[in-house]
Amino acid sequence: MTTPIANLIDAQNKALELFNSIQEIELIVPGKTEKQLNTEIYDLAFKLFGIKKYWHKRIVRSGKNTLCPYKENPPDLVLQNDDVLFFDFGPVFENWEADIGKTFVLGNDTFKLKLKIDVEKAWNEGREFYLKNKFDITGADFYNYTKKLALKYGWDYGNHHCGHLIGNFPHEEIIGEEIINYIHPENNLKMNEMDKNGNERFWIYEIHFVNFDREIGGFFEQLLF
Repeated sequence: MTTPIANLIDAQNKALELFNSIQEIELIVPGKTEKQLNTEIYDLAFKLFGIKKYWHKRIVRSGKNTLCPYKENPPDLVLQNDDVLFFDFGPVFENWEADIGKTFVLGNDTFKLKLKIDVEKAWNEGREFYLKNKFDITGADFYNYTKKLALKYGWDYGNHHCGHLIGNFPHEEIIGEEIINYIHPENNLKMNEMDKNGNERFWIYEIHFVNFDREIGGFFEQLLF
């Protein structure tokens, strides 16, 4: 019998395969709308893995829409030649949830390429911090650390939290939407605490760096393990 973390890692690996396929067949090109690209990715996911179920809305954001955190619903934009964009997808594999976010850059704008690189580097730096301190830190501690990472890399932080729990679908209905289920500045519960049923909790770590003057943002998220 496989463990919950093994199932979550397997779901994430399949989601990463999907992201690699998106790049291999060059779906990301100028002239498409965000909605069109979103639909094409949905069709590809169904073709590759038979995925129809997503535990949260599928997000493709480009240009100034990359400033918007998850809960916003900005107008549909057309991808431009030197655009920055990010995806946030939560496919469900055999009732186990994945949550993957990644930034892409069209063209060679050095500032946008720096954003893409920085958000991934910062995520890995944050992961190392978490693994070293997971028995001691609260959600608030980790959020505040992540905000400081944004400043370290020369960006503003773009969201009111930097991650959330994940698990067996539908985890949101099982555990609810309380702050203690987010890596949130008001979450003073230690991240390694068990849930209300005595089960281990598993976290998605997400980073959203933004620059308001240039109206761009970068996003990266994966499972913390």
